[in-house]
Amino acid sequence: MHLCVICNPPNKEEEEEEEEGRGEMAESGTQLFARLEARRCLKNIEPRLFADDGGPDHGEVVELYGPEGTGKTELLYHLLCRCVLPVAAGGLEVDVVFVDTDYSLDMFRLVSILDSRLNAGVSTSLTSARSNDAALRSCLSRLLVVHCCSSSQLLLTFHFLETTLSSRPSVALLLIDSISAFYWPDRSEGGANVTRQEEKLSKCSELLARLLRDYRITIFATCHTIRRSSSGPSSSSSASEPDRSYLCRSWQRLVTHRLLCSRQEAENKLAPADGGNRELRSRQVFSVHCSSSWMGTKASRVSSFRVTDGGVEFT
Repeated sequence: MHLCVICNPPNKEEEEEEEEGRGEMAESGTQLFARLEARRCLKNIEPRLFADDGGPDHGEVVELYGPEGTGKTELLYHLLCRCVLPVAAGGLEVDVVFVDTDYSLDMFRLVSILDSRLNAGVSTSLTSARSNDAALRSCLSRLLVVHCCSSSQLLLTFHFLETTLSSRPSVALLLIDSISAFYWPDRSEGGANVTRQEEKLSKCSELLARLLRDYRITIFATCHTIRRSSSGPSSSSSASEPDRSYLCRSWQRLVTHRLLCSRQEAENKLAPADGGNRELRSRQVFSVHCSSSWMGTKASRVSSFRVTDGGVEFT
């Protein structure tokens, strides 16, 4: 028995629709390429932190490492404000995604810093309170905040982030505070198996690597110091190269710049306890040691800053 399949040749209208569909796909690809090309480079986001011409380029990751109370979150606020502020106020006028895993984002503090920068930077062009409020709202409209309470939520967030990046080419910066927030819960859940302990963060890092490659964003992420036994190999680490290797290798491979944050104890002796005088607290000086490695070259820089009511102030 022979089976004959009769195929009707496509008519002219179907051919035209198919050609039109291919044209639309080509146009969409062109538009996507144009959007990716238009994404802002943040190499000059803060020259006082990085070595000369050594700021983060497209698709690079900056890790802010240090114990609590060393100004890491305040530095993120500083960088965030630098991005969302208008050009007239010394900003870059780009969109930012802030992933808050520590639930430490203080919107009142952020708005206070933005308001201070706007008043200082555009006082001549924005004279009325109404126009100043409009400028503040415009800055906040460039900020997208996402809260995560587990590494599973963080993984899902990075999955859905691709939709935001593809539809908003103005998003140039991803802030994560902090990437190490779920280290201990994941370690407890993974038991004695190191692979299981690092599984979720490894998947997050792989997703971030793809987003960095495809959408050419820049990432700043904080990482907290953890307590280690003084008898271990980390005890021999020098002050300039502290032990930072406890996160998975997938994450370590992404990092191209590291900002090691610390406090200058000599200045901190002047600082009172919590709730003390603001003027004395502002005398606290924080140090940042930047080490960068890209294209086979290495560079470093040391800077210091104070935290004032108006935000970070470099000294």
